[in-house]
Amino acid sequence: MTSRDVVSVQRLIPAPPEPIFDLLADPAGHQRIDGGGSVQGARSGGRRLGLGDRFGMDMKIGVAYSTSNTVIEFEENRRIAWQTLAGGFLKGFVGGRIWRYELEPVEGGTLVTESWDISREAAVSKPVVRRMEGMTRTNMAATLERIEELVSASR
Repeated sequence: MTSRDVVSVQRLIPAPPEPIFDLLADPAGHQRIDGGGSVQGARSGGRRLGLGDRFGMDMKIGVAYSTSNTVIEFEENRRIAWQTLAGGFLKGFVGGRIWRYELEPVEGGTLVTESWDISREAAVSKPVVRRMEGMTRTNMAATLERIEELVSASR
């Protein structure tokens, strides 16, 4: 893994970690928080995620596709990460990236760090995926902004 393999953004959200984590741990709500607009809906959900859980997503970036995701890191109200693998005709050629959220209670709320880790991305797709770094950084900042809006609206 190189430092180029992980891109992170942070935002101080004026809320405790619990409602933020609740959004992240519910795949059915990921479309509402997705700052890039690629998440079209959950193929599974309605239950809170835990370590080892799998969930599917319908996605669209130009073309529609699906993903299979496995929760690989989980610490209640502190950290959640899932590894994404493409399904269908893209399986084996695309995927492996990890989406990670770390929540740190601080004065004034919760410092949320979202990371896009392509260290385990499929070798075939890694050079292409790496070119999406700028767009991904922008989309992650928008995701954290949406999370703040949703958490603030529910308070």
